[in-house]
Amino acid sequence: MDSFIFNAWIFNSMGIVTALMLTACLYFILTYFEHLKQDDKRLIKQSKLFAVISLFLAFGIPAIYQLSVNILMMQ
Repeated sequence: MDSFIFNAWIFNSMGIVTALMLTACLYFILTYFEHLKQDDKRLIKQSKLFAVISLFLAFGIPAIYQLSVNILMMQ
C-alpha cells in the first residue's frame, strides 16, 4: 500500500513538473524572439538552448518514468 501511495505521489508530481517545464519553455521561446529582434547573439543562443532543454525535460522525464513503470510491470 505504501508503494502505491509513493507511486501516486510521483505520478502527480510529474504533472506539476511537466506544467512548470512547459511554462519555462514558453518563457524562453518568447525571450528568444525578443532577443532575436534586438539582434543579441549571445542571448539568442542561451534562450534557444534553455527552451530546448526545458522542452526535453517537460516531455522526457514523464516518458522515461512511464517507460520504467511499464518495464517493471512486464516483469
